[in-house]
Amino acid sequence: MATARVIIVGGGFSGTALAIHLARQSSTALQITVVEPRPTLGGGVAYSTPEPAHRINVPAARMQLSGEEQGAFDRWFRNQPECSLDSAAHCADGAVYPQRGMFGRYLAEQFAAAAKAHPQITLRHIQASAVAWEGEQLLLSNGEALQGDVLALAVSHPPPSLPRALRPFTSHPGLIANPWQHGVLDAIKPDASVAIIGSGLSMADVVASLGTRQHQGSLIAFSRRGQLSRDNLSGDWPEWTLAPQIVPTARAWLHHIRAEVVRAAEQQLPWQRVLDQVRVQGQEIWQSLPLREQQRFARHLRSWWDVHRYRIAPQVSTVIRQRQQLGSLKVLAARLDNIAAKGDRLAIALRLRNGSVETHHVDHLIVTTGPGHAALTASQPLLQSLSQQGVIRADQLGFGIDVDGHSHTLNREGQPNARLFVVGPAARARFGELMGLPQVADHAADVATQILEELQIAHAERCPPSAL
Repeated sequence: MATARVIIVGGGFSGTALAIHLARQSSTALQITVVEPRPTLGGGVAYSTPEPAHRINVPAARMQLSGEEQGAFDRWFRNQPECSLDSAAHCADGAVYPQRGMFGRYLAEQFAAAAKAHPQITLRHIQASAVAWEGEQLLLSNGEALQGDVLALAVSHPPPSLPRALRPFTSHPGLIANPWQHGVLDAIKPDASVAIIGSGLSMADVVASLGTRQHQGSLIAFSRRGQLSRDNLSGDWPEWTLAPQIVPTARAWLHHIRAEVVRAAEQQLPWQRVLDQVRVQGQEIWQSLPLREQQRFARHLRSWWDVHRYRIAPQVSTVIRQRQQLGSLKVLAARLDNIAAKGDRLAIALRLRNGSVETHHVDHLIVTTGPGHAALTASQPLLQSLSQQGVIRADQLGFGIDVDGHSHTLNREGQPNARLFVVGPAARARFGELMGLPQVADHAADVATQILEELQIAHAERCPPSAL
């Protein structure tokens, strides 16, 4: 029997986790190729950052590849020299929050270990980008053409989408459209005045990164609601059990969760335990909502959910709190009303929630509005190729790629493709809670199981797999 071939496009957490789960689950020969332009696997956008201020935003004990190995990363990190060298990683309650790059290194080691532990599996990494799907072949930026029985898309976080008002200023020296490009933050002088559009996790990372560069100038962060990501929970707290809720509307769930928070407070339990349990049930809750209610959630409640669900590490929270107390960081609920160039500086007019307008002259305006998920299918050549051919389509919520309940992509007509999968956050319009661990890890394991089942079906039918 010919060895089955699986191609995974994207070698961040989702793609690397899928490759590892395939190797662990397969009992027969299998060739797994991960196409990823970075030199090592596992990092992706989140975990390849070299910034020392960028930390995982949950304790290391909650980072894993699967539920069966809970605490594996925590144990691994505590055995690394960096654990003792990085004193800031340690919290008073005994939890550790390593720099994010450490988790990327851990994943790369797990990939290498999986290759050694399963000799019937060929695991390889091709350092290139996928550029097109043509004639049943995946074309790569290095000139290679790959053929596979299954293609899995593990592409999750496109580049930030620049707000329309800022597009005429792309060449202005004061505008930093992507703060994660190498060296751009290094050019900011310690006394420079900086405005940041966006007030979520990316903004927090920027403030922390500027802190390591001894920045002391004024900072203004603004977003429509002016909401900061909340602090993570410290200490050992009991689990919370949600009371039943059967009304499938976003409003009903909002009222229910608020009532649960009140009920928890009466028992001296913090709101974080309630939200953690909502997250655990997040996929079930999401899939119980009809599309119109999912759209209402995305339009009205998503930003509130994000700041409570995606919390910041205590080390980053400390930096933000200190700058607020010193008066060098202001967070405003405002939208950009106007922008003008004043030499190398920018004049930004911010319209506050009360209707008044404030004008600020700043040396830099940094964009931290997050990845442009709504434009994912047009964000890179391969997805453009598949979209133009009608092989994939964007989902109706603007979250990513449309899939069915088995993570098969849906084509232009809404028909599933048994040989083309999506793994990770790009599939969250279908599944719901699919941005943080362990949900992404569990999804990777589920997709691995589905892929192996599809390959067994194809073998049983004794016919070559159909074209993608």
